This record gives sequence, structure tokens and C-alpha cells, in this order.
Amino acid sequence: MAPLHKGSDPTDSERFRRLALNPFFGEADPVGGMTEAPPRHRLPEGPLAPASAYQLVHDELMLDGNSRLNLATFVTTWMEPQAGVLMAECRDKNMIDKDEYPRTAELERRCVAMLADLWHAPDPAAAVGCSTTGSSEACMLAGMALKRRWAKKNADRYPATARPNLVMGVNVQVCWEKFCDFWEVEARLVPMEGDRYHLDAASAAALCDENTIGVVAVLGSTFDGSYEPVAEICAALDELQSRTGLDVPVHVDGASGAMVAPFLDEDLVWDFRLPRVSSINTSGHKYGLVYPGVGWALWRGVEELPEELVFRVNYLGGDMPTFALNFSRPGAQVVAQYYTFLRLGREGYRAVQQTSRDVARGLAERIEATGDFRLLTRGDQLPVFAFTTAPDVTSFDVFDVSRRLRERGWLVPAYTFPAHREDLSVLRIVCRNGFSADLAGLLVEDLRRLLPELRSQPRPLTRDRAAATSFHH
Repeated sequence: MAPLHKGSDPTDSERFRRLALNPFFGEADPVGGMTEAPPRHRLPEGPLAPASAYQLVHDELMLDGNSRLNLATFVTTWMEPQAGVLMAECRDKNMIDKDEYPRTAELERRCVAMLADLWHAPDPAAAVGCSTTGSSEACMLAGMALKRRWAKKNADRYPATARPNLVMGVNVQVCWEKFCDFWEVEARLVPMEGDRYHLDAASAAALCDENTIGVVAVLGSTFDGSYEPVAEICAALDELQSRTGLDVPVHVDGASGAMVAPFLDEDLVWDFRLPRVSSINTSGHKYGLVYPGVGWALWRGVEELPEELVFRVNYLGGDMPTFALNFSRPGAQVVAQYYTFLRLGREGYRAVQQTSRDVARGLAERIEATGDFRLLTRGDQLPVFAFTTAPDVTSFDVFDVSRRLRERGWLVPAYTFPAHREDLSVLRIVCRNGFSADLAGLLVEDLRRLLPELRSQPRPLTRDRAAATSFHH
């Protein structure tokens, strides 16, 4: 488990602290003003000049990685300047104050309607949904709705004797494990087998019973960028219902894919066109092309979202329905999402996502052409692909590659797959808007420069599994 933030390091030498403040951090006289730096782990006794405070924070943040070179994250790292201006104009607006900021609330409502239309809701005007701080909160809300609907149907058994369960692949994002832990739901995880790295229809149906609140199908696995077969899963559950009477709803976790498939894979049926799909979530701050953090949760209709989960609050002079775990958050990201929807439209989104996919596929082919790597996926679903070392490579492993690329500024995660493929360690590259073909070319050049050194190693230098880098984002 990763360590939590902690206080000051007692070994830190305080005699050098006075040197932390450059004389030119002051606004005027470089030999006057402040003579010592403020403490780092307790509040200073007095205020700083704004320029000094800015420079201290700015200089420390220079040691962070470059977000544009972060090929681990799915999160948007580039937007147009106009979007940044709009966000700055709205960052002081609290989204929950819908009575005070009615136009911001209206833009949220329009975004929900646009997504309902994009995802083929039977009646987009009747679809219900909301913005969230990201897909993690959206998944929590969708899971709560699934559990409450199941509990109402099984009121004679729950909570006395029945324990709810949720069926999903072991590749789901960690937020689903959190949901099951926080809301006391049994997580029924389908393990990976062989070259199958995500949930399949037969395994999903086999784990369902009278206590199953739903099945989670992931449109774009974070492990390798592949789509789970949503239509096949729904068909298997249809057949299960015809045999047993069990009616198990499906939630589609479209954190990334729900903003890719509608534009690039229009013939793929995965959304509300499937009657068994009751809810969908996506991350506006991933392939929705908005800075973090905004997500969206939508339900097919009002019957899929139990009314008792919707709070109606008399707040600051208005009656306000709300369904969220968070109460206060800025309206900036919702405004930026609406801006992006207007700015790009369907054709604009199609062009942006196609470019990302083309970059991913081209980069995957060039990495495969080195002869040192084997591709697991090729970036032809999500603009994401995973690869491992070729079978005959014994002098280095994926952790060596990740470590050496980091020396060049590239952040490429290396990690081990879960049960039953713990034997498989991979690298994964996420191609986003802003990661251009030119940048992809520079990455390949750096990789080719490193390969001769890696090939000359007597053995992999990083054999500790703890060296795996995070990818849950």
C-alpha cells in the first residue's frame, strides 16, 4: 500500500533553510526584505509577498514530471487557451448552488442531454444524469442505484439473509473494488485466462445468481485498451433470464471508450441501444477532452434511478434535486465540457479521436518493428496499447525499459497483470489529444537509443515487483 503524506523529515538540515529563498524572490530590493525561508510543515508566523509565495511553489513543482510526456495517464493534459479562460472565469462558482448559478446548471443539463443522444437513449429528453468529479464518483453512483433497485426487489430477503454481489472482470478500475468495499457488496471478479485479458460473456453469466445487483462491462480496459464485448454479455444475460428468470442489469463503465466508440466505432452496439444496459458513465476529463476533474453518469430513464436516492434540498432559496457524493465543487469543468462539445461537435470529436488512434497504431507498429517487444494490443480500440518483451529477450524486462525512458522524461508505466496472469508484465502507452506523431517519433528515437545498452545487460536489473508503476488513473 502506498504511504500516506507525512510530516517533516527530522534529518532535514535546517542550517541550509535560509538559502532556500533566493534574494530575487522579493519584489524590489534583492538585499533587503526576507532573510529566511518560511517553514514547510507548519504555518508561517506571517504572510509572504505574493511573488515570493508563487516563486517558492513554482520552483518546487518544476521537479514534477511533464504532463504532456506522461504516457501513463488517461487524463487530458492539453486544452485550447479559450477553454482555460472560461475555466478561470468559473472556478469561483460552486456547482451545487444551482439557484444562484442557473446558467451553469443549464449547461450541465445540456451536456447530459447531448450524452443521452450520443449514447442512443430511447428518449434523450427523459434520460436522467448528472456531472461528477470524475468516473470514480460516477461509478459509485451507478453502483448505488443498482444495489438499491436490487434491494427493493428483494426486500423480503435483504438485509436479513441475502448479500448482494456485483459481477465484473478482474481488470476493472480500482474504484469498483472501492464501491464493493464501501457499500458492502461482494465483488465477483472474473480472472484473466491465457490471451483473454478482460470479461467474457459466458464467465459473466456463470457468476450471476439471485443476489447479483448487476454486471459491469468496461468499454476500454485500463490494462490494455481493449473493449469488453458488451453486446455479447447482454445476450448471455438475456439467455440466462430466459432459462432462470433472473433479470440482471448491465452498467457500462465507459470512462474512456464512451467518448471514443460513438465517433470511431459507430457500428459497435454497446450503449442504450441494448435494452439491458441501464446506466453508463464516462470521464469528461479523459477522452471527453476536458482538464480534470469532471465525469458523467447517465441512466436509461427515471425508473433506473430510484427516487429515494435523489435528495431534494431547500438550499439558498431554491428547491434543488441532487444525486452526488460531493456537495461543493467548481463549475469550471462542466463549463469546459460544454465548450468542448460546442467547439468540436461530432465531426471534430471524430477527427481528434481518429488522430489519437492513428498515432497509437503507428507507434505500436514501430515499437513492434524493433524486434524486442511483443504487442498485446495495437491501439485499434482505445488509442492505448500494451506490450511486453519478446520471448527471446532475456537481458532486460519492462521495468528496465520504464526506468530508462524516465531518464529521458517519458513516463511509461510498467506493471504486472492480475490473477490469473501474474506472470505477465507489460508496458502501456496512452495516446491522447496533444500527443502528436512528432512526439511519438521522438519517443521511438529515444527507445532505439536505449536498446543497445539494454541488450548488453547481463540480466534484467529491476526484478522487484514493487518497482511497478501506477496506472490507476
